[in-house]
Amino acid sequence: MHKKLLEQVYKTSDFNSNGHLLIDQLTSHLEDKLNASSRNAINWNEPEKELEFWKNFLSDGDSNDLFKEITKRTTHIHHPHYMGHQVSPPAPITALTGLISSLINNGTAVYEMGMSSNAIERIIIELVCKKIGFAETSGGFLTSGGTLANLTALLSARKAITKRDIWNKGNQNQLGIMVSEEAHYCVDRAARIMGLGEQGIIKVPVTKEFRMDTDLMESKFKEAQEKGIEIFAIIGSAPSTATGIFDDLEVIGEFAKKQNIWFHVDGAHGGAGIFSKKYKHTIKGIELADSVVIDGHKMMMMPALTTALVYKDVKNAKATFSQKADYLLSDSEYEDWYNSGKRTFECTKNMMAIHWFTLLKLYGEEVFDANVTLLYDMGALFASLIEQEPNLELALQPMSNIVCFRYYSPGLDTEELNALNAKIRQFLLEDGEFYIVQTKLKGSHYMRITVMNPFSTEQHFKALIDKIKAFSTSRLFS
Repeated sequence: MHKKLLEQVYKTSDFNSNGHLLIDQLTSHLEDKLNASSRNAINWNEPEKELEFWKNFLSDGDSNDLFKEITKRTTHIHHPHYMGHQVSPPAPITALTGLISSLINNGTAVYEMGMSSNAIERIIIELVCKKIGFAETSGGFLTSGGTLANLTALLSARKAITKRDIWNKGNQNQLGIMVSEEAHYCVDRAARIMGLGEQGIIKVPVTKEFRMDTDLMESKFKEAQEKGIEIFAIIGSAPSTATGIFDDLEVIGEFAKKQNIWFHVDGAHGGAGIFSKKYKHTIKGIELADSVVIDGHKMMMMPALTTALVYKDVKNAKATFSQKADYLLSDSEYEDWYNSGKRTFECTKNMMAIHWFTLLKLYGEEVFDANVTLLYDMGALFASLIEQEPNLELALQPMSNIVCFRYYSPGLDTEELNALNAKIRQFLLEDGEFYIVQTKLKGSHYMRITVMNPFSTEQHFKALIDKIKAFSTSRLFS
């Protein structure tokens, strides 16, 4: 009985028919969403109601409707009205590379389990390093997401700068890192995982433009030293997630060199600017970094998760972890780039390199320039439309495709404005036509868009603004 069930599971004719059906369904989904034929970017449902639906579906639902229901009951990031989180609408071809990775299922941390993927990954890493401006001594690897990559980079920094074998022998001294107060929360999380504690996270205030106030770096560094904290790294945001604002990487890099500490750039979102001729200036100074993180699944049209972590000196990548698993990895006198498990947390890693390689092979690196440049241009366009509205205001001028804004009425105090803008965003979520998110900056509540879809247009932006104005007016005068 067991054998018959398993034969059914692996029946190739079922795979073929289900695969064709799914491709047809996803093609219709793409055509519908990209052309905005359907109204909504999200069909909102309350969490408990959604849970109840899937409980019932597991017991009573038609299995033929499974893929269709999953697709329908999701956030439609290929819809031009999707302007929410920093997640790319993947190029359709990368759904097929994902299919290859899932079916072949080669865990590529060791060469024997990922021959093609490891070789392809080497090519991708060399390209990224070259575009950043690193020399031939650079290198790195791909890993599953910016959070994991940032943690790994900080472990590399600790290993390189402290000169103590903390990985094997532990640490008794208080270590610390410096970072903008607007940096992504994963940096704070990584520092705590490493045992730095709250006192080891030295947050540098930002300017009124929400960039790290580099004039304060020196005093913050000395203040930490006086408390007995050994600073081993400083992080530049490129950009910060909440605001889309880039730190001055050039100034931070020079400071790191002066203090002999590690300079890490969190370019998970904006690091893809290395491919944009028009916007490469936003990451000026990135070549000074000791390590850089860039997400392929943010600005480079790839499915989650795939992140490049690259080092100015590849030896730092190899030295981070000193564990040995004899049954997996053997010592070698040369840099065995093809065993990436020596340099990552991951003992099993999907074939994420083939997403990057396929886009490069089919469209060339110009496709990344086109996507980043267009999305940043559209962010600037949206900001200009907000500036034309008397009751809408920008939090600050955007530097990327992330724009923070709010509805404003001079008769309302801060608390009332915060409440109104929170209601506007909740209305938009439940209405479903548009999907945007929200953030708080210096105690004020702002709505926040990230233009991730290259098919979002001025017409879509104006429709969103009109909907916000109509709802706000009705609230103010009801």
